[in-house]
Amino acid sequence: MSEPVLKIENVTMQFGGVVAVDNVNIEVNRKEIVSLIGPNGAGKTTAFNVITGVYAPTNGAVYFNGERILENYPQGKMKSMYKGENAGKYTHSVSPTPDRITKLGIARTFQNIRLFKSQSVFDNIMVAQHLRRKSNLFTAALHLNHAEERQMREETGRLLEILELSDVSNEPANSLPYGKQRRVEIARALATKPSLLLLDEPAAGMNPQETQELTAFIGRIRDDFDLTIFMIEHHMDLVMEISDRIYVLDFGKMIASGLPEEIQNNPRVIEAYLGGDADE
Repeated sequence: MSEPVLKIENVTMQFGGVVAVDNVNIEVNRKEIVSLIGPNGAGKTTAFNVITGVYAPTNGAVYFNGERILENYPQGKMKSMYKGENAGKYTHSVSPTPDRITKLGIARTFQNIRLFKSQSVFDNIMVAQHLRRKSNLFTAALHLNHAEERQMREETGRLLEILELSDVSNEPANSLPYGKQRRVEIARALATKPSLLLLDEPAAGMNPQETQELTAFIGRIRDDFDLTIFMIEHHMDLVMEISDRIYVLDFGKMIASGLPEEIQNNPRVIEAYLGGDADE
């Protein structure tokens, strides 16, 4: 069996005395749509922030396409404060910045939409193309980057057409309905040319029709762009319909993983969501 696209190994994220993510292990295979679910405050977005370099994990490692991209271990005062497991297993510190993680091929969206609201839809997507530009300050100052700039504009136009956003290309991002703003944010992530896309609550704030459209949209971009997708989501209908596998966090700990039907009937998951015994 081939290496998973994403492997999170024994990752713990501790803030002072608070353990937000506790010895978490996750694997996401090529072209899967895998969901990470759990009650509010379970540590889901913190896990995403570790994967994308926003936080250096307190302990553990993250692998992308078989290569270790993140690693850390308890250091300084954290040596005595550390509450997680595997304290002595990791000995190196590897913590690239978020832009370097993105260049590797991992893109993400955010729980709260982060578009350049007063800029056009076209410009919001165009700016992401600059991540992979070859020109520099010198060539730009001498206007030697025309060909590359033209190519980026053409690629932005093609992306807008594929994602059915051409009709709002020149509209300010904040003038769009909420569902389309979400689509623009996903388009901007796709403009970085990822192989792994992380979606943080993409259906948040959407009405049922928008959620249904988003479900189809996520499945389509997975196939059209040959993507692997790792998603946080609270909308259970979307999760159960589209996920190949599901992981469940509660208070930072992994309490279940499996196929959608297994998760749907798991007593520990039911208890975590309902706050009582599953048999009651």
